[in-house]
Amino acid sequence: MARSGNRSVKQRPAKQSTLRIIGGQWRGRKLAFTPAEGLRPTSDRVRETLFNWLAPSIHGARCLDLFAGSGALGLEALSRGAASCDFVDSSAPALRQVEHHVQSLGAGTRARCHMMAALTFLQDSPGTFDIVFIDPPFGKHLVAPVCVQLATAKLVAAGGFIYVETAVHDPAPEVAVNWRLHREKVAGDVVYRLFERVRDAAVSGHRG
Repeated sequence: MARSGNRSVKQRPAKQSTLRIIGGQWRGRKLAFTPAEGLRPTSDRVRETLFNWLAPSIHGARCLDLFAGSGALGLEALSRGAASCDFVDSSAPALRQVEHHVQSLGAGTRARCHMMAALTFLQDSPGTFDIVFIDPPFGKHLVAPVCVQLATAKLVAAGGFIYVETAVHDPAPEVAVNWRLHREKVAGDVVYRLFERVRDAAVSGHRG
C-alpha cells in the first residue's frame, strides 16, 4: 500500500557538543550540551589561565556564574573546591543542562540554578559573593549594567574577584573605582579581564 504524502518527518536529534572540566576533583570529565545561539563556552585555554589566576582564592569561595550558558565556569570552580555556585541564565534549556551536569557530578548541595535575567537576580540577591563570572553573549551590551548593579548593591565581597569576558573589539568595561584590574589577556577574538574588589580603605589611601 502506498504511504501517505502527509507522513510525519522524524526529527533528527540536536547535535551535541562537549565541555571538558580541566582541573580539580572532576578533572577530565566530559559533559555533553546542546549548542544554541549565543552559547559560547569559555575555551579550555582561557579557563586554564583564569583558574591559575584564581588558584589562591578559589577554595571555599562563594561563586556566581551569570549568563551561565553551559555552566563551564561555575562547574570548573566547584571542581576546584569552591564552596558554592549560583548559576543564572534566562534560557530554560541551557539551565536544565546545567542542572543535569550538577546532579551527574554529585554537586547538588553546592549549586543553585536560577532561571531569570542576570539583572533580576542581582536586584534580589541573597548575599555577597567572593568570585563573580560575567561572560554574556557578545554584541548585546550586557556587561555594563551588570557591573553597575554589582557595585551599587555591594554584592562582591572585599578582596573578591570579578571575571569579565568580552569580544576583543568591544570597549573595556567601565567599572567601580574599587574594582582594580588584576589581570588581562587576549585569546583570539576574546579579551578576558580579572578585577579585584579592593577594600574601601585601600581605595581611599590610593586617592590620598
